[in-house]
Amino acid sequence: MLPFLQATWRAGLRNRSFHAVLILGIVLVGIAYLSASFSPRQPRTVALDVGFSGIRLSLVLLGLFWVQDLIAKEIDRRTVLWAITYPVPRGWYIIGRFLGVASLLFAAALCLGLLLWFVVRFASGEYVQGFDVASGGPFFSTLAGLWLDSVVVVAFAVLIATISTVPMLPLALGLGFAVGGKSLGAVIEYFRQGADGDPALLRMAPIIDAIQWVLPDLSRLDWRNWPMYGLAPDLAAVGLALGLALSYILLLMSLAIMVFIRREFQ
Repeated sequence: MLPFLQATWRAGLRNRSFHAVLILGIVLVGIAYLSASFSPRQPRTVALDVGFSGIRLSLVLLGLFWVQDLIAKEIDRRTVLWAITYPVPRGWYIIGRFLGVASLLFAAALCLGLLLWFVVRFASGEYVQGFDVASGGPFFSTLAGLWLDSVVVVAFAVLIATISTVPMLPLALGLGFAVGGKSLGAVIEYFRQGADGDPALLRMAPIIDAIQWVLPDLSRLDWRNWPMYGLAPDLAAVGLALGLALSYILLLMSLAIMVFIRREFQ
């Protein structure tokens, strides 16, 4: 497993998609700095909000591009045959690749997070807003939640990569999964409040109820209100969100390993 993880790091850092998305992430953090000027009263809060959104987008894109290039394309080009000829179980390849991508995402989240931290510190210049943002534990806890969010998306993409014969499918479905998982919580809450009394929408309520048992609510891992407004999330809710995310990752990776072990390569 360790050789596959190390190979993932080497290939991931040389990947052109990595360079492009990393530049995008830096640009988005720069936009967060510029966005502070749109709120004279709370410049740091606005910069932090925009920055977290930019980091989440960058991490998801990085993870999906890495899965596409380091797993899906290797399977499509049959270069994976060189890897599975090692005298180790096939499943180690998938586990090593997944852990490699997850650790690369952790490093990317830390780098972009530190950049955002400095941006937020200097976003307001000499102005001190009435309620300052928290740049310690709450900030890095939120960053960890965004990282775990992207790891869940990566686990889903890895499963699709082991099933699909089209290299672009993990990227396309992964993006849909990321968007759907992020918006699921708001959609469920909207239906719980009656969907504005629209009969056509209310007829879709059973479908939404069924979807929430299949699609994870990734919005539970977004705790940005804590560093932005000092609204600490409920510990029970955080524990539930972490438990569900880790369980979902374990389930997806177990399925991916089973599929990969049984897959025949010609």
